Amino acid sequence: MTPRLPFTPGRAGAASAALALVLASAATGSPVSAAGGEGADVPQGTVAYRSVAQFTTAGKPRDLLLHPDSKKLYVGSDDLPETADVNESGLHVLDPADGKVRSTVGQAPGPTGALGRRAVRQLLAPLPGDGAVFFYPLRGIGTAKDGDAAAAGAWVPGAAVTHATAGLTPSTVLVAQGPVLSEVDIATAAVKRSVTLAGGDAFAVDAARGTVWFTDTGNRRMYRIDAATFQVAATVELPAGEGFGGFTEVDPETGSVWVGLDSSVVVHDATGKRLGTLRGAGTDMPRAAGFDATTHEAFVVWQDAGDTSQPGSDNDGTLTVHRTRDLQEVVKPVVLPGIHVQLGSAAVAVEPGGATVFVSDPVAGRITRLERATSPKVTRNPGDQAVTAGSRVSLTAEAEGTPRPTVTWQVSTDAGRTWQAVAGATSPTYTFTAALSDSGRRYRAEFGNDAGVGRTAAATLTVTIADPTTGGGSGDGGSATTGGSATTGGTGGTDSTGSTGSTGSTGSTGSTGSTGSATGGSDGGSGGAGGSDGTSGTPGSVGGGSAGATIGGGDHTTSSGGALASTGAAVVSLAGSAVVLTAAGWVLLRRARPRSTG
Repeated sequence: MTPRLPFTPGRAGAASAALALVLASAATGSPVSAAGGEGADVPQGTVAYRSVAQFTTAGKPRDLLLHPDSKKLYVGSDDLPETADVNESGLHVLDPADGKVRSTVGQAPGPTGALGRRAVRQLLAPLPGDGAVFFYPLRGIGTAKDGDAAAAGAWVPGAAVTHATAGLTPSTVLVAQGPVLSEVDIATAAVKRSVTLAGGDAFAVDAARGTVWFTDTGNRRMYRIDAATFQVAATVELPAGEGFGGFTEVDPETGSVWVGLDSSVVVHDATGKRLGTLRGAGTDMPRAAGFDATTHEAFVVWQDAGDTSQPGSDNDGTLTVHRTRDLQEVVKPVVLPGIHVQLGSAAVAVEPGGATVFVSDPVAGRITRLERATSPKVTRNPGDQAVTAGSRVSLTAEAEGTPRPTVTWQVSTDAGRTWQAVAGATSPTYTFTAALSDSGRRYRAEFGNDAGVGRTAAATLTVTIADPTTGGGSGDGGSATTGGSATTGGTGGTDSTGSTGSTGSTGSTGSTGSTGSATGGSDGGSGGAGGSDGTSGTPGSVGGGSAGATIGGGDHTTSSGGALASTGAAVVSLAGSAVVLTAAGWVLLRRARPRSTG
């Protein structure tokens, strides 16, 4: 039994006794209702992201890739300037749960093939099973996996690579060398085909639709390149602005193009039609975006300008999450302390399903792990109950949320104006023995987790006094008032024996009535049957010469209708007395009758 907190006695209800109602709806087959209840601080089911860990084991992180097969976190890093005795640049492989470094691949080939310590600026694509394709300065395209002593790599001919990303096929990548866009073989870095544009900064590939989107921030336009012909198929104008470019990303699911410009994100559909514009807080600028096909959400990292002399600059960035179908925010923006653009752009990696998000901060040399949390949403409320004093009461409530909510039961003695926690009641089902003083009290469950608090609707308890004439609540013996009628004895004859009374309705404890007296023919046999559990046989009448006496047997209270006793033994004694009195009356009557003179 769960301990209960004593309270001031309440007033008993006036309702009649009823069966105890246990709120285990699964047992009765009744549907679960989610109606009622409230969110105490935020609406029920509110989604939020919270920082749960920070990893500082991968140098100055520049890009992130959460491998879809091995689930390892790959980090491309530069060297941290404040750690002169250690060179942290390279490809780091982390355990995404705790940030522990599994391995570091720091060596990659230079333009002559000689190995050297190389920084990794961009992670371009995952390798099958494990590993990553990456870009390293100035023109290197490398591949490596967890545990490799050095990366394989080749150098792209021509000018320095300014941007790179995954290619249109698994064996290629795309690289920008200023306004020149080229398709390059991963293994050899040989250029397969190129196109020269009026200008360009960053691009993204929509492999499913055979399109490459190349952003030219200086000219405020975006080029749509057909993958089959590798030629410009359309030009899309971008909003006027100051010329700061953040990113160009394609939502793989919808094909929409998200472009970070100045302090906004401009979104176009797969054909180039403008869908809308997102704006950050203050001077925050969008610098990274990731997509999750399971939740149909986009994750945008905004970095502060890093100049506190500017109005709205506070050195803190934010993470925003939007539905890709209508661009609406689905969570409250998450503050990212100290993340600004002065020393590089952030990167983001999203676990499929959106349960975990990783954001890099090159300024602080750390990676923040954020986890999705959902405030409790009540899926089952307790309901009103009416019981008799001494009965067991069971209240059950349920709620869903992430992380799994804890529960505390609360009680109110003033019609819900104030509430107190019930000591020890921290399980979904709260069971106790009802006292008369509990009548009128209200009970509710409060669920809580890191995202908020939710409460169920209140249930009212009515407690009544057990009826002394019925023996209490359900399952007791009850009064002997409604059993089957007893069979009357036969008409008195000479030395006749009364017949045995018939059995009443079926019961759990009742017994068969006693057999009628066998004394001379003045009286009939005693009849009557034992009643059932809660009922008894209808008593027979007491009289001379025609009907048998009655009393039901069994463990029952005295029967109604003038019954003489509750046990068979008492019936025999009274029946015998009746025989004596009847016989004496017959003698006196005979003596008083005049004799015939004839």
